[in-house]
Amino acid sequence: MADSRAALPGIEYLEMQAHVGITKHVGGIEATDELVAQCHIADAREVLNVGCGIGVTSAYIAKKHGCHVVGVDISEKMIEWSRRRAKQDRVESKVELRVADILELPFEASRFDVVIVESVVVFIQDKARAIGECVRVTKPGGYVGLSESCWTEEPSPVLAALARRDLGAEVPTAMAWQALWVASGLKDRGVTIHQIDVRKEVRDRLRWIGARWALHAVGRLFHLYLTRPAARASIKAQFGTGLDSVETLAYGVFTGRK
Repeated sequence: MADSRAALPGIEYLEMQAHVGITKHVGGIEATDELVAQCHIADAREVLNVGCGIGVTSAYIAKKHGCHVVGVDISEKMIEWSRRRAKQDRVESKVELRVADILELPFEASRFDVVIVESVVVFIQDKARAIGECVRVTKPGGYVGLSESCWTEEPSPVLAALARRDLGAEVPTAMAWQALWVASGLKDRGVTIHQIDVRKEVRDRLRWIGARWALHAVGRLFHLYLTRPAARASIKAQFGTGLDSVETLAYGVFTGRK
């Protein structure tokens, strides 16, 4: 199967994050809490966290709600970080982690009470297929929730190209996301679009990741910058893009019941 993810020259955006042990989770802990509430995770026994990254959300849900969480990511390195996070938060017994692709989830149909995805589908070209896989593995009556970047209006060609170059992402408009959500077949659909506040975004990400973890990640980033000259252009592009300050870039929280 051809990989349907966009690629960047030099070091890919997601590869960079996996190397330094950080994920750019738009909306921070507030976005996660909104998903948790709208998907009724407090009542769930088993939750699938697709694209779990460094494992913050998986550990957070397991610790706060006591349910069994299965976290998957396409990157083995991210799964390693997730294991470290689960151990740090003392929830190893409640968090199961494995490498998997959102386009071909290795689970039987109708298994999970809740499936949540944060800042993942935006990197997938076949978004309808990715959403369909999440719906497939959700139990009837269970919930699917996404938190993803979106444009509040059609972006200029320059902005769209900037997102592709610096993030490796094809960012849909809010209307395009809503069309995908309607096509998912989910019931009781909810859609909330949030404007990005840059200062609040930085603060919320630090709260979500944790200051100590973030500090270590920044240290690894600087080491990469100093020791791998070929990576410098990618680092500058990916961490200095300025896209968060663009008024038409927002994030949406999409929830629905199967």
